[in-house]
Amino acid sequence: MQVKLLRAIQEKRIRPVGASQEVPVDVRILSATHQDLTRRVAQGEFREDLYYRLNVIPLNIPPLRERPEDIPPLIDHLLGKMAGDDPELRPRLTLDAIRALQRHPFDGNVRELENILERALTLADEGVIDVPDLHLPDRGDTATAGEANGGLAEPEPEEGFELEDYLADLERTAIQRALAKTNGNKTAAAGLLGISFRSLRYKLKKLEME
Repeated sequence: MQVKLLRAIQEKRIRPVGASQEVPVDVRILSATHQDLTRRVAQGEFREDLYYRLNVIPLNIPPLRERPEDIPPLIDHLLGKMAGDDPELRPRLTLDAIRALQRHPFDGNVRELENILERALTLADEGVIDVPDLHLPDRGDTATAGEANGGLAEPEPEEGFELEDYLADLERTAIQRALAKTNGNKTAAAGLLGISFRSLRYKLKKLEME
């Protein structure tokens, strides 16, 4: 298969299934993988020439556990897809449920988040999804919502409440405390926060902290 794909990319011609003649194609190829292709090439498991053909503009996307700020918009998108066009079928997540998802490691990335939400949508009552509805594995996290966020009081949603601004403030506070504990050492602060150094740099820029 690798040989056929390489030939199609190089010659920009393919032969459709059942056809006897090749036809020209003019396409752009977007490919994604969770494999370390550099290592696979070194081990002889992936063709080096195909790797360089595909690796023109690489985009490295950190795993979901390193992008907790992306979880609220993903929840909104996925629940909208599940509920369809009927707003009455669209549930609401409590702030505790959102924070629980942001602390979850998500070994299965976005697919795991989608599965969790599908299950919660079935089990939740009265259109509200709370932490028990998520059925997340017990990680021994018994801290209260306030303790988990450094003692910050939980605001009650009301008119004018902005969830994304509130979550950004929580992230900003956590990063500031980690940097204070490590005397400004960003690598050590990233370790305290359980994220990569690159992810911390991204958050600092996004939150206008550097």
